[in-house]
Amino acid sequence: MDRLEAFEAMLAAVQKSYDDTAAKMDALKAQGWEKSATYRQLMGNKMMYKQMLSLYALHGLTDGEGHA
Repeated sequence: MDRLEAFEAMLAAVQKSYDDTAAKMDALKAQGWEKSATYRQLMGNKMMYKQMLSLYALHGLTDGEGHA
């Protein structure tokens, strides 16, 4: 795998993790579990993924879809 392929794979993994985390949070919220430790951990993870995606976007490394 060359460097560009590795970057693309990492970006896709971060985007997928962000989307998966948001979906899990939505499911917990629908069940009224917004104050649970799991929900709060997911929120921290989501914020981390969002920051990573924002850095990619800041440097023009994303197509700007969905996560900014």
